[in-house]
Amino acid sequence: IEEELFHNHSLNHSGMPWFVYECTIVLDYEYRRIALFLLYLLLFMVGLVENSLVLWVNWRRRRAASGVLFCIINISLSDLMVVLTLPFVMLEVSMEKVWVWGRFLCKATHLVYVVNFYSSSFFLACMTLERYLSLARPSAPSIFPRETRRRWLVCIGLWTLSLVLTLVENVHVDLLEWDKPGCYMMPEDNYVEWYASVSFLCLVFQFLLPAAVIVTCNVLIARAVANAPDVQGRRDVWLVHVYSLVFVLCWLPYHLVNFLLTLDDLDPYLLSCNVVEFVYFSFSVVQCLSLFHCLANPVLYNFLSKSFRTNLLNTVRQHLPQPCTDATAAAGTGGDRSGDRSGKERKLSNASTSQSDVAS
Repeated sequence: IEEELFHNHSLNHSGMPWFVYECTIVLDYEYRRIALFLLYLLLFMVGLVENSLVLWVNWRRRRAASGVLFCIINISLSDLMVVLTLPFVMLEVSMEKVWVWGRFLCKATHLVYVVNFYSSSFFLACMTLERYLSLARPSAPSIFPRETRRRWLVCIGLWTLSLVLTLVENVHVDLLEWDKPGCYMMPEDNYVEWYASVSFLCLVFQFLLPAAVIVTCNVLIARAVANAPDVQGRRDVWLVHVYSLVFVLCWLPYHLVNFLLTLDDLDPYLLSCNVVEFVYFSFSVVQCLSLFHCLANPVLYNFLSKSFRTNLLNTVRQHLPQPCTDATAAAGTGGDRSGDRSGKERKLSNASTSQSDVAS
């Protein structure tokens, strides 16, 4: 009798559950749609320029690249691939989840996005570990040693792991023709169990394990730099903590919201209606904001580096037309002295003690 009374009170006359009618929160979906479009446009334009510049400059040094620089090249490649998928996302957002690009691009863009979603974090963690080893344990073997097969084997292994983790969910991505065509992840059976498993793998491999390596190594790097006699190095200790802070700020909100979505799938009565509504509303927002790592990584690990800025300027100068003047042709020993002086300046500019230049 008690169960029957509970059932009768928990449903209204139309048979809808009680918690549906407790929603009192009002959210502006139109404003979110416009804001997301503008944010994705900003991410695409700035991210394309930044990561293209980083790849252009660093690719010229790839053969003699240290382990840190080798990771930076892979990180830039990962971020650039993510940025190149954003025009598809922008149109999907502006058309309220309508997918007009067909089934192949539905699966292909998701594959590219998620593979680089994982690989960027993997190479960032390896770069931080490599930087710690080069500072605190210079005698330890490098993760990506120069001119050996081990570098390429580790690199291929990380990309392969990223691909395997992506295929776990990409096999269920497809173009679904409902009222309007949409690109969705929707397994035929056991949706809740599948979604919970994918969310757990994503949380562990994309966030928790890389974050543990990044934060731990950066704390140890900061301690080693703080104890160094170099004054400039001590001033740059704060930058090491910024590396960790940016990674956590980009990815923690995304995984927190994703965790709440998983909880709601496992137990629909656990969260209130307003909380569930807000979580679903905010998922697209935090997913977009997490991509700001594509803008932050080039700045933190490249543009703050004196050696990178010097290489960028030198690369630009090489591609600019060189004016041929009589003064240049008549230059004698004074020109030689100028060359010696510029060579000394280059050496000084490369002798940076900034943490962004460590082992690069």
